[in-house]
Amino acid sequence: MKGMGGMMKQAQQLQARMLKMQEELAGRTVESAVGGGMIRVVANGRQQIVSVRIEKEVVDPNDVEMLQDLILAAVNDALSKSQEMVSSEMGKLTGGLKMPGLF
Repeated sequence: MKGMGGMMKQAQQLQARMLKMQEELAGRTVESAVGGGMIRVVANGRQQIVSVRIEKEVVDPNDVEMLQDLILAAVNDALSKSQEMVSSEMGKLTGGLKMPGLF
């Protein structure tokens, strides 16, 4: 039984470190820029979009579809970068062990 108690304690410590890491990652951001930097999207470690910047030169009322495509590409790239950041940092805690549902 001593071994099981030790494993439980290690699991609790890992969980506490993961919660702390998640809080830290929420404050970190990644940025995506598309269209030569005309559209910039920033996402945080919670996979939330925190800002979108669109340069006025890219806004063409006659080509709204291009603007929509650029925004979509920037948002998806920012979220992908955010997920990569979280996976990388959490992987450091778990030694590369994948833990579905945790991150």
